[in-house]
Amino acid sequence: MRRSTRILLLLLSAVTLLSIASIVSTSYCPAAGIAVSGETRATHELKNRTALPQQWDFDTGISLSSMLEPGEDSRRYSASRAARIQGYVVDVSEGGIELANCYSPWRRDTHIGIALRPEAPPREQVVMEISATSRDWAEGLGRDWSTATLKSALTGHWCYFEGWMFFDSSHAHESENTAPGRSGNWRATAWELHPVPYLEVKKSGSEPRPLE
Repeated sequence: MRRSTRILLLLLSAVTLLSIASIVSTSYCPAAGIAVSGETRATHELKNRTALPQQWDFDTGISLSSMLEPGEDSRRYSASRAARIQGYVVDVSEGGIELANCYSPWRRDTHIGIALRPEAPPREQVVMEISATSRDWAEGLGRDWSTATLKSALTGHWCYFEGWMFFDSSHAHESENTAPGRSGNWRATAWELHPVPYLEVKKSGSEPRPLE
């Protein structure tokens, strides 16, 4: 068999295996995602938590203002606690393809940037993250938490979020608190609510209502 033919067959086999993996991961992805180390596995399991925070899990000292306070903050909070955060939704965008979601292009998290003012730049925003597992849970309740729907429903509004605290160390070098003054910073802190299992939209002159 010619060398070029063998290479072509190997490439076709690789594409086929990747396609099968993508189809499988679309229907099922474990909480640990794809992990090659215990540390990575633990991080993915935090990102993909399905347990709902209970009253005793919430740290009442955490607020949007406290998360925006400047200074090195990697040890400011605990990932074992939950928080209730309110703020203006400035931006809603789709996350990238990541190993925590089995590297599936169909299982992406949603990033929601909130701030104290609706026109705040990225380095003044805190990220609320709807995980793929949170979206699955919402869909089970008949709620559409797709990125497109959330972008339309939340942007520009003062909103309320409940979720688990999580320090995303992979973004520490892109956060104002841990990399102050860096030109590429696109967030205030690497701390975020991740995942977010509950949110409300608060519009001027109306009572808070769950997003359906």
